Amino acid sequence: MEPNKYQPKSGLDKDLKKISHIESAVLTQGQSMARIGLGLLFLVGIWVFATMQTGIGGISPFVVGAAVIGGYMALNIGANDVANNVGPAVGSKALTLMGAIIIAAIFESAGAIIAGGDVVSTIKGGIIDPKFMPDAQTFMTAMMAALLAAALWLNLATYLGAPVSTTHSIVGGVMGAGIAATGFDAVNWATMGKIAASWVISPLMGGIIAAAFLYLLKITVLNKEDKIAASRTWVPIVVAVMAGAFTIYLMNKGIKHIYKSNWTEMFIGGGIMFGATWALVRARIIARSKNMENRKKSVNKLFVIPLIFSAALLSFAHGANDVANAVGPLAAIVSASETGQIVTKAGIPLWVMLVGALGISIGLLLFGPKLIRTVGSEITKLNPVRAFCVALAAAITVIIASALGLPVSSTHIAVGGVFGVGFLREYIAKRDSKKLSDKTASARPSPLAAAEAAAEAGAKTVESITPSLSVEFDGMDKKSIKAKMKKSKKRKLVRRGHAWTIAAAWVITVPVAAVLAGVLFMVLMGLGIGA
Repeated sequence: MEPNKYQPKSGLDKDLKKISHIESAVLTQGQSMARIGLGLLFLVGIWVFATMQTGIGGISPFVVGAAVIGGYMALNIGANDVANNVGPAVGSKALTLMGAIIIAAIFESAGAIIAGGDVVSTIKGGIIDPKFMPDAQTFMTAMMAALLAAALWLNLATYLGAPVSTTHSIVGGVMGAGIAATGFDAVNWATMGKIAASWVISPLMGGIIAAAFLYLLKITVLNKEDKIAASRTWVPIVVAVMAGAFTIYLMNKGIKHIYKSNWTEMFIGGGIMFGATWALVRARIIARSKNMENRKKSVNKLFVIPLIFSAALLSFAHGANDVANAVGPLAAIVSASETGQIVTKAGIPLWVMLVGALGISIGLLLFGPKLIRTVGSEITKLNPVRAFCVALAAAITVIIASALGLPVSSTHIAVGGVFGVGFLREYIAKRDSKKLSDKTASARPSPLAAAEAAAEAGAKTVESITPSLSVEFDGMDKKSIKAKMKKSKKRKLVRRGHAWTIAAAWVITVPVAAVLAGVLFMVLMGLGIGA
């Protein structure tokens, strides 16, 4: 006889369910401990590797310690910052999580090693005047404190699920350690003011540009009756815009250490790439769209390959630029240890660059998925079209900011772009809902439908419902009306909790890293740790 599925569960069933939950929790905890163990193993490997590089006759424990901290910083850059490049592609399902990690690891490493340059600025952004440093040993200790403080803050931000700027983290660390070592006079406060302004400029520009391109695609393609015909006209244009923008972006940021281009060369290169891409993509889309259904889903498919390319190119440019955040202070320490001099520019030994490149890749592999999910799917829902707009906004915003001489954060731009497309979707949904509520008001909808329409239109209480709708609620329980309105108002397309958490993390990044670096510098000096 078949058991009754409606029969209450026995005590044994409940116990088995509890055991299953415990096993799942233990497995998750075990995986977390395994990742931490592999990260520690990587740092031990750096310690051994750095010891070998310093030479048997002149081993400097201080340099070895700095190398380990540099590796720790690189791990945290991979865990936190790289998510901004591939998160939208993963959230839109253009890439699987593992596929994104592989692409990012390859192109981040390639960018760092091929285009990272052989000279790096030792004091990020020129925020500390080195002439105030009393001696090379103090300078080296300050750089170590700055590097460790930035790494610790990035680690905490990753744990909290907040994508933050690694550039701002190291800037805060250098500033705090510099103040502790020399006083407030050493800080270039004008530069710090520009960096503070970028907290607003970066996400705002990224959000506006991403929302603008999404709106353009909606009115030119997605909302058209014949979406396929519209795609043949507009998709090649916007993909070509992306190709041109990324060409300029890479010439400006990605390969600047190999070849320094002027703006004329950049725009000529971007124009050539625009034309070539438009011709190729147009031919491809005309051929591919012949058998496509006239649906938004079909349009989204056309953006998958461009989105994958954008993730790879963003990762390459990020590796070429942001690896300096991990190895810049380390290169400064190595240079000061070898020469006994304080320098604002230092050569990067190959082994130092490898520490940064490998650390970023391993950090991404071990700890990156959390932030990739946050950026890709937990802030707002992304599809290939929306994710494409975010990637395009990232490239264009960096170009505009560079042309205007504005300091911007690639992290803030990318996350701002995600928020931009999310808030645009909310605006459009609210606008369309209001139009619908106006129509249903004259059509005498059901009481529950009227309650939902009223909430979407902005009514906050039952008493505030317009007379044209409130007549529909005669004889209906006021509690049911309130419940329906509350459910409707909660239907947000951007998670407000994530917005506030990320914004707060951005604002406190520089001051927290600065305070932490100042404390660490005093501790290191108190312990007599030096070269």
